Amino acid sequence: MGDPVYSPSSPSPSPSPELPEPVTPAGREGLAALLARPERAVIALDFDGTLAPIVPDPEQARAHPDAVPALAALAPKVLSVAVVTGRPAGVAVRYGGFAGVPGLEHLVVLGHYGAERWDAVSSTVHAAEPHPGVASARAELPGFLDAIGAWRGTWIEEKGRAVAVHTRRAQDPQAAFEALRDPLAELAAKHGLIVEPGRLVLELRPPGMDKGVALADYVREVGAETVVYAGDDLGDLPAFAAVEKLRSDQVRGLLVCSGSAEVAELAERADLVVEGPQGVVELIASIAAQLP
Repeated sequence: MGDPVYSPSSPSPSPSPELPEPVTPAGREGLAALLARPERAVIALDFDGTLAPIVPDPEQARAHPDAVPALAALAPKVLSVAVVTGRPAGVAVRYGGFAGVPGLEHLVVLGHYGAERWDAVSSTVHAAEPHPGVASARAELPGFLDAIGAWRGTWIEEKGRAVAVHTRRAQDPQAAFEALRDPLAELAAKHGLIVEPGRLVLELRPPGMDKGVALADYVREVGAETVVYAGDDLGDLPAFAAVEKLRSDQVRGLLVCSGSAEVAELAERADLVVEGPQGVVELIASIAAQLP
């Protein structure tokens, strides 16, 4: 007997009781399509805040201890698993512990919003030339923050093809974040960059790439019929928008928010909200358990 084929007019496979039910019709269609034809589905996930808990020092971030086993159980049953992150691809691979894991032989990491790509099958990173404005902005940032009195409680994260300013350690992290938005936008524009806001972090990076562009390009490249995307941050909004656009092109989609009170807009647009990385890992494991 052939594989079941999902279409909106055919009966939808009922999610297992172990699986949370999406709150939207589009999300329920996306989950049903995934369960019916997993071999045509892409599972895409952000890293920080989704697969890895948010920590005060981003260099100490590591994937949830159950993330790799859950992904390794799911990956052989679907078309592809992709990690889509603003981090350098190699850093995400190292912090995630993704290299050399049985079951993750075809994992893809789209780093720097798609400017870098690591494929497990070759264990190599492919990347375009870095934007010269990043080095210029990085050199100017320490003096810039000092001049506007914003150095206390903020710190700079070197990201290779981008540079980020964190406010999580400031006395009033949200106030510091808001106060830096416009000045950093001006600095970024001066060097031909844009500012990507996140959870108490403002990242200066080249224009033209975001998680939405990276995700949509990859989904089309592999010919997926269904895409699941899980994220937690403002930087994931373009990926959410990309999935919504793909739905208009007959690609089924499920949007998952790794729940956070810091980013209410993402939760409001999601089909399904789970409790942080622990909830994401449980969802991945539950989906894997339902697939043959």
